[in-house]
Amino acid sequence: MSDIRTVLLVGGTDAHLRCVKEQEVRVVFLQHPDKMSTYQTATADVLVMIDYTDYDQVLPFAETARTLYGVDAVLSLTEGGLTAAARLNDHFGFGDGLRGEVSTRMRDKLLMRRHLDAQGHPNVPSAPVTDRASLEAFGERAGYPFILKPTGTTAGFGLIRAENPADLDRVWQRLRELTGRRTDRGSTLFVADRYLMEGYIDGPEYSVEAFSFAGRHVVVAITEKLVDERHFAELGHALPARLTPDAHTRLTEAVTGFLTVMGVTDGPSHTELRLGSRGPLVIESHNRLGGGQITEMIGAVHGIDLFRLSAGWALGTAEPLPDSPRTDSAACIRFLPGDPGTVTAVHGVDEVKARPEVLQVQVNVRPGDTVRPLRDNWDRLGFVVVRAEDTDTAVGLCEEFTRRTLRVEVETADRAPATPPKEPAGV
Repeated sequence: MSDIRTVLLVGGTDAHLRCVKEQEVRVVFLQHPDKMSTYQTATADVLVMIDYTDYDQVLPFAETARTLYGVDAVLSLTEGGLTAAARLNDHFGFGDGLRGEVSTRMRDKLLMRRHLDAQGHPNVPSAPVTDRASLEAFGERAGYPFILKPTGTTAGFGLIRAENPADLDRVWQRLRELTGRRTDRGSTLFVADRYLMEGYIDGPEYSVEAFSFAGRHVVVAITEKLVDERHFAELGHALPARLTPDAHTRLTEAVTGFLTVMGVTDGPSHTELRLGSRGPLVIESHNRLGGGQITEMIGAVHGIDLFRLSAGWALGTAEPLPDSPRTDSAACIRFLPGDPGTVTAVHGVDEVKARPEVLQVQVNVRPGDTVRPLRDNWDRLGFVVVRAEDTDTAVGLCEEFTRRTLRVEVETADRAPATPPKEPAGV
């Protein structure tokens, strides 16, 4: 074997592979056949096409890689590869031997709720869906509205809101349609095979991006979210969140306490929570970087490359952050919603792209494409990301660009114009 260190990278994007290769290591890349790219084919030192969500398939290939090249670290920055990478770290003796257990309960929302209950940590009522009667029983216990969600999918896929007892027939029918169905857009690796019921959490929604260094959790950024109670698609993020000092402290303490209770010790995390009448309560959390361009916004505002930090920390080449970073600028992203129908025209892309405040603009549809009803993150039509001197200005610019300049014309069944979402309180 050579002196070159070897990283076993389980799944991921071009950006994930790039940040690992920048560590001047050999990369053995386990990639799903549906996720392969030309860049990955050209860049990985060793490329194995495999369903990395199936640990029994992954293990013999990982052991062969270790025999041939040696493996100094196992890393994944993508949802579907997290638990396989954690279990491989345990198998190879990297870490405390508990990474697989921790990753499993971070990914499985029912296990997360049960663990929080067992630890006496602030939580919401929850229960698995077993049959139609379980919906009624949970509604009587937890009240309405309540939320139903698959235990292991992402991006809002398959979420259902039960409004009242009279709504349960609709909810049960929708749940039966979705159960056993594979996510059909974006990340297609997950199946909605089990459902969880959770009590509704009120208040404005935030995400907290943190990085853990041997059990010490550093909050890198708190992001405020634009959401709409009519669906589960996230419509925007802005950072740093506009918070009072007390609210900032409460969110920070809630997330660092949560990560400790969950057993997270190292690497990035993305935790979604609301600050409402019962204080800060976690909606869900992931032992990975946040999506929705949040990681890129942090790089623009704080100058911290979380991709590179994740790879460097796993290899022992990165220094820990001493404390939460400060900034004198802000960033915002707004996603483009659309009424269902057929795209007839797209306007304003070049005009928005030419603005100096704009970091990125992307439209995912073109004339002739079908727009689906807005239910989850995969139904969004595109986005604009800007940087400005403060959060108010960044939000204002995004609103200007997405409401007035960048327009996707859609011919709907009733030919009515799209109605923009309302801004929730606190965002």
